[in-house]
Amino acid sequence: MATETPRTGGVLARLARFCYRRRRLVLMTWIVGVIVVAFAGFGYGAASDNDFSGGDSGSAKAQALLEKHFPEQQGDTLTLAIKAEKGIDDPATRRKIEKVIADLAASSITGPVTSPYQDESLVTKDRRIARTTIPLTKKEATKAEVKPLVAEVKDASGDGVTLGLGGERAEKAETPGPGPAESVGVLAAAVILFIAFGSLVAMGLPIVTALLSILGGIGLMKLVGYVFPSPDFTVILAAMVGLGVGIDYALFIVTRYKDSLQGGDEPESAAVKAITTAGRAVLFAGTTVVIALLGLVVMGQRLMTGVAIATSVIVLVAMMAAVTLLPAFLGFTGRKISLLRLPRRTSRRRGADRSGERRSPAERWAGVVQRRPLVAAISAGAVLLVLAAPTLSMRLSLPDASVQPHDRSSYTSYKVVSEGFGPGYGAPLIFATRRDSKDADLRSVVGAVGKTSGIAYVTQPRVSKDGQAATFMAFPKTGYQDAATTDLVHRLRDDVLPKAPGGAGVYVGGPNAGTIDYAEEVGSRLPLMIAVVIALSLVLLIALVRSVTIALQAAVMNLLSIGAAYGVIVAVVQWGWLGSALGFPAAMPITTWVPMMMFPVLFGLSMDYEVFLISRVREEYERTGDTRMAVTRGLARTAKVITAAAAIMIAVFTTSLLGPDVAVKQGGLGMAVAVLVDASIVRMILVPAVMELCGKANWWMPGRRTPNAPSTAQAVSPIGS
Repeated sequence: MATETPRTGGVLARLARFCYRRRRLVLMTWIVGVIVVAFAGFGYGAASDNDFSGGDSGSAKAQALLEKHFPEQQGDTLTLAIKAEKGIDDPATRRKIEKVIADLAASSITGPVTSPYQDESLVTKDRRIARTTIPLTKKEATKAEVKPLVAEVKDASGDGVTLGLGGERAEKAETPGPGPAESVGVLAAAVILFIAFGSLVAMGLPIVTALLSILGGIGLMKLVGYVFPSPDFTVILAAMVGLGVGIDYALFIVTRYKDSLQGGDEPESAAVKAITTAGRAVLFAGTTVVIALLGLVVMGQRLMTGVAIATSVIVLVAMMAAVTLLPAFLGFTGRKISLLRLPRRTSRRRGADRSGERRSPAERWAGVVQRRPLVAAISAGAVLLVLAAPTLSMRLSLPDASVQPHDRSSYTSYKVVSEGFGPGYGAPLIFATRRDSKDADLRSVVGAVGKTSGIAYVTQPRVSKDGQAATFMAFPKTGYQDAATTDLVHRLRDDVLPKAPGGAGVYVGGPNAGTIDYAEEVGSRLPLMIAVVIALSLVLLIALVRSVTIALQAAVMNLLSIGAAYGVIVAVVQWGWLGSALGFPAAMPITTWVPMMMFPVLFGLSMDYEVFLISRVREEYERTGDTRMAVTRGLARTAKVITAAAAIMIAVFTTSLLGPDVAVKQGGLGMAVAVLVDASIVRMILVPAVMELCGKANWWMPGRRTPNAPSTAQAVSPIGS
C-alpha cells in the first residue's frame, strides 16, 4: 500500500486538529448542547400528526364537506363489541354488560352511550352479538386516558362473555412502547464492533458517539416538528437510521485511525488523516443519504415531507458528531485505543499471488469472480430478479385492527363485530355531497349504491343543519384490507355514481376510501421520487469517482438490491411466508408509506458502501493502472469494514421485529434484507464481476481521456480498513 501524507491544510484538517487539541471544550460543548436540545425537544417538542388526509382526492373532498357541515360527527369514538354464549338477555350476562357500559359512560372523556338494550339495530337477530359506540368528548384523548377503559373491558371478559374495545384511540392505547428493540440493537452493534476491533475501547467510541448524536438529533427533530409535522412512527424510524449510520460512520473513521497508528503515525496525525480521508467520505455519504431522503418532498405529501426532514436531521447530527466529537474522543484515547483487547489466536494466512505476497480471503474471492465474470454477473443478477419478482403483486394499505396481535382488545372488537355484522362494518364508506336545500332528494343515489354488488347495506341519508350538504353510509361485504373493497370503491366512483340521478356530485369518503386514495397517490408519485433520487445521487457520485460508468453501475445495482428487498417483504408480509415466525399476526398489504420511505433510505445507504468501496478501487487504479488489481485490492481493503458496517445495520434494522408496530417492522425487515443483499451479492459478486467486464471503460468520463497509467496528480480520499 502506498504511503499517504495527510493533508495539513484544508477545512477538515483544521477542524480535526482543533477538535483533537481542544477535546475537553468540544466534549463539554457536545454534552451541554445535547442536554439542552433533548430537554427542550422531549419536554416541549411538537406533538405527532397522523392525519394523512388532504389533497384533491374524492375522500379528501368528502372529508372537507363533513368537517364543514357535520361538525358534530367528527369526534373520535370507540366501539364496544359484545359476544355472549347464552345471549345478551341472560340475567347474569345483562348485569355484566350494563355495568361495563355504565362504567364507560361515567368516564371523564366519554359522552352518553346508547345501550344495545335500547336500540335493536345494535343487536344481531340471534341476540348473541351486540355493539355500541362510545363517543369521546375530549379531542385527541391521550393514551393514558384511554388505556384504563381498554383495561376495564378486557378485565370484564370471561364466563361466557367476550368484550372488546375498538377504535383508533383504543388501538394506540394498548400498543406498548418500543420496548427493548433499540437496546438490543445497541448490544448487537457492540458485539460486532468488539469482534471487528478486538478492543473494548475502540468498540465504545462509535457506540457513545452514535448514542449522543441520536439523543440530540431526536430532541432537535421534535423541535423541527413545529415547522414540519410528522407522524408518530417517525421517532422509531429515525432512531433506527440514526443508530445505524452513526455507528457506521464512526466505525469507518476509527478503523482509519487505527490503521494510521499501525503505520507509524502519531495520534494527532492519525486523527487528522482519519478525518481528511474517511471523514471526507463520511460527509459525502451522509450528504447522499440526506439528498435521497429529501427526495420524499417530491411526493407532495405534508407528513412525508416531515418524515424526510426529521430523518435528515438525525443523519446530519450523526455526520457532525463523526467529524467533531469523534476526533475529540480520539484525543482522549490516543494510543490506548487498543486497550482491553480480545484474545486472538495467531495463524498464518494461506494463499499467495504470483509474486509470493500473501492474499486475504477477500482477494482470493475477487479472483474467483474475475475468472468467470459473465457467469458471476448473470447468476447474481438472476438471484436478485427472482427475489424482486413478488414486487409486481405488491398491494398498499394502512394497518387496521384486523392485522393487530390477536391478544389486543381492538382485534377482539374487530372479530366480534365482523362475525355479527359483517367484515365491512369496520370499513364503512361515507358518501357526502353539496345540496341546495333540505328538500334535496338522495334516494335514487342511495338506491343505486344499495343495489351494487359488494354492498351489504346502506343507511338513510342525513341533511346538515344548514341544509347545504347531505351524507349517508354504505357497508361493504368485504373488509378494510381486502382487494375487493378497493375494487368496489372504484366501481362506485367510475360506474355507479355517474349513472345515478344526482350522483355526479357525490364523493366517496371515510377512512377506507381515504386509505385507498392515499395508496394510489403514493403509487402514482413513486416513480417521480425514484427518478429524482437517482439523478441527484448520480451527480454526486460522478463528482466523487469521476466516472459516469461506475455511477450508472451503482444506480442499477442499488435498484436491484432495493427491488429484492421489496420482493421479500411482499412474500413475508403480504403472502404470509414465514410471517408469523417474524412477528406479523396475519397476512396483510404493505403499509403505504413503507416502500416510499425505504427507497431513499436504502438508496442513500447503498451509496455509502459504494463510496467506501469505489474510493479505494479508484485510488488503487490511479496507483497501478490495472483495473483487475485495483478491484481485487480495493475489495480486500474494504471487505472487513464494509462487512462490519453492514452487520451493524442489519442488526439494528432486524431488532424492529421485536417492536409492536407492524408498519415499522415491515420497514425494518425490508431494510435489513436490502443491506444484506447489498453487502453480499452486490458488493462481493456483482461489483467485481461487472467492473471486470467493463475493464478500462469503468473510468469513462466525457471530455477527458480514460486514464490508462498510474497517476499521482489526482487523489481520491481512501477509506479502507
